Amino acid sequence: MKRKVWFKKKSLALVLVLLLLFSGCAKKAAEVSPAPSARQIYGNSTTVSFDESLAKTESGAEFNTEDYKYIAGNRFFESINTPLSTFSIDVDTASYSNIRRFISSGEKPPQDAVRIEEMINYFTYDYPQPEGNMPFSITREVGECPWNGKHKLVMLGLQGKKLETDVKLKNNLVFLMDVSGSMQDPDKLPLLKSAFKMMVNQLGEKDKVSIVVYAGSAGMVLEPTSCSNKDKILAAIEGLEAGGSTAGGEGILLAYKTAKQSFIDGGNNRVILATDGDFNVGVSSEGDLTRLIEQKRQEGIFLTVLGFGTGNLKDSKMEMLADKGNGNYAYIDSLFEAKKVLVNEIGSTLYTIAKDVKLQIEFNPVKVKAYRLVGYENRVMNKEDFNDDRKDAGDLGAGHSVTAFYEIIPAGSDEKTAGVDQLQFQQVSLKDSNDWMNVKLRYKLPEAEESQLLVQSITEKDYNVEGSGNFRFAAAVAEFGLLLRDSEYKGSASFESVLSNAREAKGDDREGYRVEFIKLVETASALFGR
Repeated sequence: MKRKVWFKKKSLALVLVLLLLFSGCAKKAAEVSPAPSARQIYGNSTTVSFDESLAKTESGAEFNTEDYKYIAGNRFFESINTPLSTFSIDVDTASYSNIRRFISSGEKPPQDAVRIEEMINYFTYDYPQPEGNMPFSITREVGECPWNGKHKLVMLGLQGKKLETDVKLKNNLVFLMDVSGSMQDPDKLPLLKSAFKMMVNQLGEKDKVSIVVYAGSAGMVLEPTSCSNKDKILAAIEGLEAGGSTAGGEGILLAYKTAKQSFIDGGNNRVILATDGDFNVGVSSEGDLTRLIEQKRQEGIFLTVLGFGTGNLKDSKMEMLADKGNGNYAYIDSLFEAKKVLVNEIGSTLYTIAKDVKLQIEFNPVKVKAYRLVGYENRVMNKEDFNDDRKDAGDLGAGHSVTAFYEIIPAGSDEKTAGVDQLQFQQVSLKDSNDWMNVKLRYKLPEAEESQLLVQSITEKDYNVEGSGNFRFAAAVAEFGLLLRDSEYKGSASFESVLSNAREAKGDDREGYRVEFIKLVETASALFGR
């Protein structure tokens, strides 16, 4: 017994000695190599903070804290039990340029980074311009489904009216730029600065630009300045440097306050947020940000979000912010993409021509056994929301095109689908009609609070066995998305099929976006094909 007590005392003494030795070594190391400061110093001084380098694991590998919202692919619904499908349009394109970044780096994109509707809508299509005072045209087409020969595809295409140069709205733009330590990489703040310089050079003399930055705290870099003095604006952008932590909430408050102070009645009042999305200091809860952005949207100040960089991209948060702010979300991975978003398509990025655009499709069970919406998973709405003008939906920019596909199982097919038991207290009577489906669309003009309704039918006349170039190329992009998501509905989809259809339907590709898509699919096929 005495031996056990003695042994315990000796063990305790040994532990105390080791602790003293360890603390002494740690103190010595701290004296030789002081810990980096988390402070932010502007001007010619040096900024040193933990945020300036990506965190690393013990093995030296970089942490990846990118965040994507879970996507559960839309399933098939029997039209006799669920005849209505309702969704909001989506004009974001971030998913496509983001998955391009992954594939170009030799990596397969995370499944939840692949949003098929954003891939399809990255490209423009040869839809007709709207007639008269309509803000957009509607194109309908039914064709063969490339990844399932027993199914059909229904394509709905919206084409926003292009604004003439002499009727463009005056711009009151607030550039809200993330200059925290995490933004110092070449594909973040340096690329951001180049992108915004491109944009400034596209603005007219009557436009105004302000610059707000946020890091350890938010600050005004440039008061509202006329674009007749572009040299001053460009110099302010060039002088930005990265350093500090991220107070995204404070930055947004200051940006909206600045936009309100220089508000242009009847103009385009917009905050353009550029960040990697890493909001980690300040008022940054999702609920608070959402309520703030919704309130400012009602006051006529919209929000566009531009994502930059790798490693800590907060994709889900940035998509949500743009959605609530009546704006769009794009991911900028190169000067090529910056030119596309901020030069070639600046009209659709800045000018909203229709807001709260939503569709409701009623399927005819006589013609359609079952259907599923391809993509748009986070844009699906309750059927009651369609007639409720208080419900927010997507917004269409000048010159923007929006494309959506429904995959349908024709009536008479012996394919089994998930259904429900026969109802005991009500019966469904079918109307004798040759229409495949009825398409209803609601939208508001930018200054209106009451929606307008459009109604069209899709019939046998809309069937095109060969498929137009628009149809075949957009379907190829959708098929590529199904492969990247490894969707349970991908059927016989293959990289070979995607390439064949995309090459045949490339059409007039003046900017080279479709050629780039074909090369991307070739790379993905080499990396992931079996």
